[in-house]
Amino acid sequence: MHETSHLHVDAILRADPLRWWLLELVSHLDLPDCWIAAGFIRNAVWDALHGRSPQPPLSDVDVIWFDPDRIEESHDRKIEKVLRAAAPSIDWSVKNQARMHSRNSDSPYRSATDAMRYWPETATAVAARRRGKDQLDVASPLGLDDLFNLVLRPTPRFACEKLPIYQKRVESKAWITVWPLLECAEPFGS
Repeated sequence: MHETSHLHVDAILRADPLRWWLLELVSHLDLPDCWIAAGFIRNAVWDALHGRSPQPPLSDVDVIWFDPDRIEESHDRKIEKVLRAAAPSIDWSVKNQARMHSRNSDSPYRSATDAMRYWPETATAVAARRRGKDQLDVASPLGLDDLFNLVLRPTPRFACEKLPIYQKRVESKAWITVWPLLECAEPFGS
């Protein structure tokens, strides 16, 4: 299902003119290991699986990148400023994943994709980036099965010591209200 799911993500993003353009906009930043991730992709897939036409992003648009030589948060703020100038209606959130392990009490991440393995939900650990004029890369270090099967499940880290954080996110974001076909699954190892 892995390759097929990547093609489905590709088709969903190409069918959404706003998301396709935002992916292009971010690609022009030419940042190392740079992706748009999380709800930007997840919500588009869930909308498509619920038979909805493309919707604008519900919350911030998460841009992740990885550069251990530019870990100061000021670099992220400069990038957000550039993106806000190009697309002022979007709530941009830029984070260099090379520093985020400290905030999350994890071991250092090796790449932006590696960092996604430590995010709260499996369906959120997905990212995409445009390459060249018409290429799309999809990163899903925990696979895409839960995303496409409409399963809400904590990642291994959030299934144990961080389970209360995961549970609070599920409740506060009201995903099951917005996407009623979602099912909550047991955490890994349960």
